[in-house]
Amino acid sequence: MRLKKIAKNVILKGGVIFDPIARTKNQGDVWLKNGYIKMIGDISDPPSDIEIVDCEDKIITHGFCDIHSHFREPGQEDKETLYTGSIAAMAGGFTRVCIMPNTDPPIDTPESIRFILDKSKTCPIHIHPIGAVTKNQDGEDLTEMSLMLSEGAIAFSDDGIPIHNSRVMRTALEYSSMLNVPIINHAEDPNLCSDGLIHESFMSNQLGLSGNPDSAEAIMVFRDLELSLITGSKLHVPHVTTEKSVNLIREMKIKNKSVTAEVTPHHLYFNVDNLKSYDTNLKVAPPIRSENDRQSLINALVDGTIDCIATDHAPHNLHDKETTFDLASCGMIGLESCFGAVNKIFMDNQRVELMNLISLLTLKPRKIMGFEYDLFQEGTEAEITVFDPQKEWTFSQDNIKSKSKNSAFLGQRLKGFITLTISRGFIGKN
Repeated sequence: MRLKKIAKNVILKGGVIFDPIARTKNQGDVWLKNGYIKMIGDISDPPSDIEIVDCEDKIITHGFCDIHSHFREPGQEDKETLYTGSIAAMAGGFTRVCIMPNTDPPIDTPESIRFILDKSKTCPIHIHPIGAVTKNQDGEDLTEMSLMLSEGAIAFSDDGIPIHNSRVMRTALEYSSMLNVPIINHAEDPNLCSDGLIHESFMSNQLGLSGNPDSAEAIMVFRDLELSLITGSKLHVPHVTTEKSVNLIREMKIKNKSVTAEVTPHHLYFNVDNLKSYDTNLKVAPPIRSENDRQSLINALVDGTIDCIATDHAPHNLHDKETTFDLASCGMIGLESCFGAVNKIFMDNQRVELMNLISLLTLKPRKIMGFEYDLFQEGTEAEITVFDPQKEWTFSQDNIKSKSKNSAFLGQRLKGFITLTISRGFIGKN
């Protein structure tokens, strides 16, 4: 990605402007002045010092927002830093990213929230820290959530480590309801999933790998949904993977409007049969599930049961992945490949209109986290993504801007290519 400060006057010329708020798509131009929206429409008499960016046959829309990502700083900067994660995000069209607290040490104090925000001031995207629910993510004592919120935390999660104690989870939800922010709990019963490596199925038996049953997720989702209902608090269910969970969320949403959910590109794209290769990049938590589960996730995006797409971008070193399947770390990177993967799924199957897909990456995640979402208003700081929805391309290591290369999408033929991202006064071109 070629990154530079944006010129004083820039016109994105001749693209189709998709506005997910108004749900309109119009041919036109976008004039940016000093990194802010100056005018949208047919700009026929621009100033003489203007820089023209040709957007013919491209879509111009809001910058993507990822509400579930891992940038590994502090403590694991060899895998990713706030800055390298920002470049990976811009390469994927993301202008705003919420990062999880399972760093080393965890983001579990007001001071650690302030560290992230201070360190990210020079990054080309907006970075929002999600604070830990419990101290050291040990599932026992709650963190100083109110003080962390005051410092800039956007939500709370012990991501990767389920809060298995129901009393602690209930108390966290009750407290978060006073703060009006979501609790995000890794939805797996740790005793039931145990040492499961992949989805429990015929394939796990065939490959000789221990299985993680779909019930491990559904049981935790059910508990958290019930606790959210009785506490009247916001619950966001991360990386949903199973039909059972989808059905539980769909039923609960009739009674509780405070429940939201996300799905990852890799759970939408792959199924357990892809693990025949023993590719450790496909070892993720929760695991890649059955084809029936995959189709249920797609249907849940279509009918609104699942609210948005989030990458769960999880960088790992080469030695974390190039080992036996049982010893490999869980997780894959996902920012750079996200749009090409999900756009391919929905365009090939004609299941979701492009406007709706854009909404799943822009409007809906912003609403979940309480961000400003009407980004095309005059005077708004420019957060813009430009892409070619028809371009087919093969995802390769050249497309990876993350410090880590652990992607199961390597070699996959994707559809839809990010050409330009504008954020925080920077312009990045792929």
